[in-house]
Amino acid sequence: MSPPLAIAGRVEILADARALAARAADLIAGHLADCQAPFRMVLAGGSTPRETYRRLAGMSGPRWACTEIFFGDERFVPPDSADSNYRMARETLLENIQPRKLFAIPTDISPQSAASRYDETLRQQYGASVLDPAVPLFDLTLLGLGADGHTASLLPGQPVLQERKCWAAAVPQGRDEPRITLTYPALNASRLILFVVSGADKKEAVDRARAGQLPAGGLEPQGEVVWLLDRAAAP
Repeated sequence: MSPPLAIAGRVEILADARALAARAADLIAGHLADCQAPFRMVLAGGSTPRETYRRLAGMSGPRWACTEIFFGDERFVPPDSADSNYRMARETLLENIQPRKLFAIPTDISPQSAASRYDETLRQQYGASVLDPAVPLFDLTLLGLGADGHTASLLPGQPVLQERKCWAAAVPQGRDEPRITLTYPALNASRLILFVVSGADKKEAVDRARAGQLPAGGLEPQGEVVWLLDRAAAP
């Protein structure tokens, strides 16, 4: 019998999207309450984490002064665009906190150059150019899940799914706009991966990803994985 996949992780099912956001905020805040600098946290984009970020912004417990914030992916649009993950995070969370450091993904150059710059930023903050399995790159990585099984911008059928050297890479196709994403090696090097998934259209993707299928199922996490699902998304 094959060993259980790490990506299957632990599952918590919440009643609805509101309860999901509350639980996600509480869990994240708990990790930030007694963190030591540098505590590296990756923010997810998209619509699902909006309410989680709003709740976090109003909490007094998190020690933001020790937290270094990164992004799992970014659409290649200006930072003031309505489609920008950075803008969403800024308006819901970042304007109300003072993190130790903030590392937005640049979009003022070409996608490939932006990915290379972010890759170098990650290596500088990590303090080495090669990942050590005993030393996580990130302490907490927040991820979503698309109905097609993508997470961050690891999109189905795109060459980025085969990338194993770079920690950040450009994804020029697969969506209306190019994207920059963290790659499998970077995401795998997380002490905790927290999936937050809402909606009945994600139900099949959750089931298949936890079975090791789809782009999200291609993760091979070195640390703990927790799936927070609202009842509609639960397989």
